[in-house]
Order: sequence, then C-alpha cells, then structure tokens
Amino acid sequence: MTEKKDFGNKGEEIAARYLADSGFIIHHRNWRSLHHEVDIVAEWHGEIVFVEVKTRRSETFMTALSAVDRKKRNNLILAARHYMNFFYHDEPRPYRFDIITVVASATTPSRYDVTHYRRAFSVVDYQPESQHKGPPQW
Repeated sequence: MTEKKDFGNKGEEIAARYLADSGFIIHHRNWRSLHHEVDIVAEWHGEIVFVEVKTRRSETFMTALSAVDRKKRNNLILAARHYMNFFYHDEPRPYRFDIITVVASATTPSRYDVTHYRRAFSVVDYQPESQHKGPPQW
C-alpha cells in the first residue's frame, strides 16, 4: 500500500472509532456499489448515516471539507441510493450524509483533530453530470 493510502486508512480508522465512541452503530466500512464507495455506513437512533472521511496532513492549500466537491457528493448520493435499495427496499428508513475531517495537528504530528459535520449535504444537492461534452446540442 502507498503511504497516502495508509494515511487515509488511518483517518478512516480514527473516524470509525470516533463514531463508535459517540454511540453510532457501524454497519459497514468501505462499502462499494459499482464504481462508488462509502467510507463508513453507520446508524444513529434508527437513521442510516453515510459518512465521507477526509484525512489531511495540513489544510494549508485546501480544507478537508472543501475536498468533498459536487462530483464526490453525487457519487455518495448514488452509492447511498444503491445501499438503501439493497438493504432497506422493504422498510424505508431515514438517512443522511455526514462528513468527518481528520487533520494532523500542526504542533503534535501524532495527534489528529476530528471534526464531524452532521447533515453536511442532502439528496436535493444531487446534480447529474451532463452526458454530453462541449456545447449543448440544440
């Protein structure tokens, strides 16, 4: 595994531990659907929570939160739809999207700052990518 992948896995482990310590039930980690992946699928008082984890050594150039762009949100929404259809098609459940950022401390490299953004975005934010490249076809 590469150093970058190892660092990201460490961030996901920290986020999963944070959620479990906070009372969340962890259902899946790195759940895949076709070409989409959800870092953590958890449950909070009956609500399914899809969690994207962003790990950074620093936020000098870009914040971890801003790294969850429209394309990433769209992919998470599609994966969540597949997950809900696969596991809960007979019993609709409420669900939401959270983001957890894990950033290495500037003063103590072995320490990480964890920030949990609950309801960071919703399915109404979904914007399908255009199938056509270039100018619109009239």
